[in-house]
Amino acid sequence: MSTHHERGRQTVLVVDDVARNLTLISHILRPHYTVKAATCGEQALHLAVVVRPDLILLDVDMPGMDGYAVCRRLKADAATRDIPVIFLTAMTGPLEETAGFDAGAVDYISKPVLAEIMLSRVKAHLTVGVMAGMYRDKASFLEREVARRTEQIARVQEVTLLITSSLAEARDNETGTHILRTQHYVKCLAEHLRAHPRFADQLTGETIEAIFKSAPLHDIGKVGIPDRILLLPGRLSHREMEIMKTHTTIGRDAIERAEQRLGYSMPFLRVAKEMAYCHHERWDGSGYPQGLAGDAIPIAARLMALADVYDALISKRVYKPAMSHDDATLIILAGRGQQFDPDVVDAFEAVQVEFRDISMRFADSQQDFDEELLRLDWVAESP
Repeated sequence: MSTHHERGRQTVLVVDDVARNLTLISHILRPHYTVKAATCGEQALHLAVVVRPDLILLDVDMPGMDGYAVCRRLKADAATRDIPVIFLTAMTGPLEETAGFDAGAVDYISKPVLAEIMLSRVKAHLTVGVMAGMYRDKASFLEREVARRTEQIARVQEVTLLITSSLAEARDNETGTHILRTQHYVKCLAEHLRAHPRFADQLTGETIEAIFKSAPLHDIGKVGIPDRILLLPGRLSHREMEIMKTHTTIGRDAIERAEQRLGYSMPFLRVAKEMAYCHHERWDGSGYPQGLAGDAIPIAARLMALADVYDALISKRVYKPAMSHDDATLIILAGRGQQFDPDVVDAFEAVQVEFRDISMRFADSQQDFDEELLRLDWVAESP
């Protein structure tokens, strides 16, 4: 649609190097349309961008840049490619018509021009152009609306995950910001490892996003652990420890039930199950609940295993002081090939400064956690 209509009338750009042709065609069209004129290809290309006509009548046989070349240039430019072009020519053989349609024209009008035929053809193509413009506008609106709704759903999902997982953390000795820190730790590790030959096929952009979204659910199973064990400040007995270990299975089963009620599988729920169930497995096979070893442990769980231990080491709890980043780093490095995947430890060593920055950004503070929820929760007020 033109952006420069006079009194709401549609605009036709006429391009012809012969002045009398421009005069004749303008005389035919002006009672019905706003007419703009160009006498060469370069001028036509300039006016097409500036005026944004609803239709272009383009002479084929012009000196310099002929009509075919002008039409191809118009169709190659995003600003003008949707403007319909009708060729004006005395040559209307099959070869000329084929060349014109290949260049992007929608029709031909033969010279000498007959007023009734020209008005009929112009009116028909302008009507089609209006309808096409309406469909383009509607499609563009729907595309934007789908994108907006998709973003809303994603934000609601993030808020729901944070709130749900914070309920589990609220019963533990850990803080809500533990969720945010571990979430960003695993993403940091995953993004560093995505170029590694071992992980290139597994750590795609979609998988990393699923890992980031599902990370807050890694300890959701703690909701099923009795307070007398979960909140015990001292060392757990063997029996108490065995009960504590069941939070991995409880978490997996809870997510699985939610998935069944949903009726279909989602990537982030599949990753969430793996992370909840396997983040206490160890590289050497001495972990729980299954005693998995090496690559049998899902990659998301291997990332979370390191992130979870690092955050536990640097965090102050009622039963222990916080450890420095440097001391925690030494412990992580010592676990290479035993507790942790060697390549994941190498990645941690490479990005440890980013880990420290994340730990400072999401320092233990309920206010920080509340602010993160507010950042995400804007969507709740959207229509």
